[in-house]
Amino acid sequence: MTKNRTNTKRRKRVQWAAMRVLLGTVGRASAGIRIGYRHGFDSGSMLDYVYVNKAGGFPVVGHLIDRVYLNAVGWRAIRARRELLKDVLRKEIARRGGDNGAGGGVRVLDVASGPGRYLQDLLAEYEPGTLHVECRDLDRAGLAQGRRQAAERGLTGISYAYGDALDPAPASPAPDIVVVSGLYELLLDEAVIAASVARLRGMLAPGGVLVFTTQTHHPQLEFIANVLPNREGVLWEMECRPVELAEQWAARAGFAEVASRRETVGLFTVTTARR
Repeated sequence: MTKNRTNTKRRKRVQWAAMRVLLGTVGRASAGIRIGYRHGFDSGSMLDYVYVNKAGGFPVVGHLIDRVYLNAVGWRAIRARRELLKDVLRKEIARRGGDNGAGGGVRVLDVASGPGRYLQDLLAEYEPGTLHVECRDLDRAGLAQGRRQAAERGLTGISYAYGDALDPAPASPAPDIVVVSGLYELLLDEAVIAASVARLRGMLAPGGVLVFTTQTHHPQLEFIANVLPNREGVLWEMECRPVELAEQWAARAGFAEVASRRETVGLFTVTTARR
């Protein structure tokens, strides 16, 4: 039995090494895979490309590889998560009547936004002054990309700032909605996540809501952890957790109303927790 396990592990190591070589050579014909190697497969720039969902790369072969890449179940779930996030945010904005009660519009803070394309799309749906969005991230390239996109679209009411999601600077005025999307599954220490949820509660305006995502499962988790590098250049490890655990973090942090919805592909949930 021990010999069989050793042989299985050896075969796995050879398999993953071969996949890394294939993806790092032939795979680079795909525009998406090139972005992944340049910025990290977990980066905001990568997610922005996935959101656009338009195959690119070298003619014919690169486009074919890129289409297969963009159709991977994880990326399809990411796009479904985006649509669910926008729906949740629309409902929260409507709940406030498009105003935070101080005549300044509803304020949304995304603490790990990347370029924030989905927030730009959401902002474009509202009259100027109805919605104010602040995007923060540690990825300066992603922030610069977001600024360019917002300027090209002529969007006002959105700003970009360098900031650590796990050690956020206070916002003034306090946000009505804080979003944490695609971050917590990258953190392996649950105590760090629980502390983040509690810290973000303290940043919210009275009656504000925290909106955060949880990855509950992923059929390609082993492949990702052995083949794809993250934004720090090391293999991308993620943690899947039950949504019930995510809701417990919010309840223990003192949130009063906690509820979750699942996106249509079925890998992610979006949880709302009201202060």
